[in-house]
Amino acid sequence: MIRRLIVSLVRLALRIYFQRIEVTGLEHVPRDAPVIFVLNHPNALVDPVFLLCLAPRRVSFLAKEPLFRMPVIGYLVKALDSLPVYRRQDEGQDATRNEETFIAARKLLAKGGTIAICPEGVSHDEPGLRPIKTGAARIALAAVSTGEVKDVQIVPAGLYYTSKTSFRSSALLYFGAPLAVNPVKLESDGSPPRDAVRELSNKIERALREVILDARHEEALQTIARAERIFSADIRDGDSDSLTDELRLQQRFIKAYSILEGHQPERLRRLEQRMIRFEEELNQAGVDAEELAPPTSTSSVLKSIVKRSLSFLLMLGPSLAGTIAHYPAYRLGGYLATKLSRDSEDIISTIKIMSAMLLFPLTWLILAVVSYWLFGWWAGVAALLVIPVFGYLAIIFFEELDKSIAGVRVLTFFLVRRRFFVRLLAERKAIRNEIVSLGKENPIASE
Repeated sequence: MIRRLIVSLVRLALRIYFQRIEVTGLEHVPRDAPVIFVLNHPNALVDPVFLLCLAPRRVSFLAKEPLFRMPVIGYLVKALDSLPVYRRQDEGQDATRNEETFIAARKLLAKGGTIAICPEGVSHDEPGLRPIKTGAARIALAAVSTGEVKDVQIVPAGLYYTSKTSFRSSALLYFGAPLAVNPVKLESDGSPPRDAVRELSNKIERALREVILDARHEEALQTIARAERIFSADIRDGDSDSLTDELRLQQRFIKAYSILEGHQPERLRRLEQRMIRFEEELNQAGVDAEELAPPTSTSSVLKSIVKRSLSFLLMLGPSLAGTIAHYPAYRLGGYLATKLSRDSEDIISTIKIMSAMLLFPLTWLILAVVSYWLFGWWAGVAALLVIPVFGYLAIIFFEELDKSIAGVRVLTFFLVRRRFFVRLLAERKAIRNEIVSLGKENPIASE
């Protein structure tokens, strides 16, 4: 009961914080067999929450032991049937106690359950996958080799964030093809051989790289981000808006990038300079790449603007009330995230979501009490029911307002500087074609 309540509340928080959440590869998750999920870890406590709320199986987590002793968080991780991991880098930890955790994990798998591990060991801000730990491989090999578990599957789960620190950004949870685990002859102490552990860990690492954006260097990530903006804008023009497609396009370009860097560095630099110039021209025009699409007709755009204007008039009052009511909590949450994160981007979203789950309900309660004190019980109940709805309407209102302003800006640009507009469209298509051709010319990149 408590677990269901926690999952429901956290799922609601995710849906509010992220404008769009996409899940793909659910067909790869076995419905009955024991499963070990291995998950990349770029965004602190937000990462396991995605698996908790969106995986088609009930998941128990292996979590670092200090979390179990933290106020509130400790209660939550225990309520979610988590198992403690004792890490050498945590002060006062005895890593030998992990054997107890591994035994408990095998027992859970033997019952047909699932566990989840972040094999990188720590949350981080690096652009790619960090070297993974061997815990997942050791648990899986020991489970099948002792005969405790007949069939265990290791399912790689990749998380891709369009902007992991931004409110109302988008996120993708990508399940890859499962890895089978074959039994091996155990050592005299009951542990799996090191060679077998390393071999399976390498397979896990390769499988994880297939479901994440794995840019090894910051410079490559910046170039790939530019390419992604051009790619994804072109996809949206084609009436497809899939984060999965966006991720796959970036993965293909990453592979092409590494090949070009070694064999055709000058061609790569020319492409990078071309993308930079394109972005500078967009900035001069005052539009974003995804906004760069010719209107179907001036009249259709004007009709859309009129419809949105009428909607804005209807939503204006509730949206303003919701904004005023929630603004102090919103600003305080942002301040806490900046202050407590200490420049570590991987924990900003965690702090924002946790502060929102505390501060917003507190705001609703305070306003309900004030309404009750001023106008009576009916006003208190009404405030408790209406204020959260007004807050959500405020989010929708400002998102739609941004879209309308962008539409007017692009229409004005199209009407006033049509030749420049058409040239930018052609340049975007030419850059995209060059990137695609790079992938096709390099067989590894086009796989």
